[in-house]
Amino acid sequence: MDKLKKVLSGQDTEDRGGLSEVVEATSLSSGTRIKGFIACFAAGILCSLLGTLLLWVPRKGLYLFAVFYTFGNIASLGSTVFLMGPMKQLKRMVEPTRLIATIMVLGTRVRALVWEDPTCRGATGPVSHNY
Repeated sequence: MDKLKKVLSGQDTEDRGGLSEVVEATSLSSGTRIKGFIACFAAGILCSLLGTLLLWVPRKGLYLFAVFYTFGNIASLGSTVFLMGPMKQLKRMVEPTRLIATIMVLGTRVRALVWEDPTCRGATGPVSHNY
């Protein structure tokens, strides 16, 4: 709205650089941002629910649960990128007050995807854990 006022009043005579034109051309409208947020958040919830349902599949259920639930969480958390933009999201994630939480969340998501349960590999006999 402010830009429209500047153009109509003739105050928009500044020479804009190429970067500002690219940013302006690639920015989303507020309606598109809301739609993107809702779609990404809904996909995240759907993946998380699907992962929970797949938990009961014999032999591969734990693996499917980890994959779908992790991607569901990432999609749900990533949906806020549509509301505030990717750079602002990344800057806020690495603020000193949020850095530990960011590391913990991302670390647990990575750990969920790379964790191997010895009972799912067809191990014969009981598995002993020497802690």
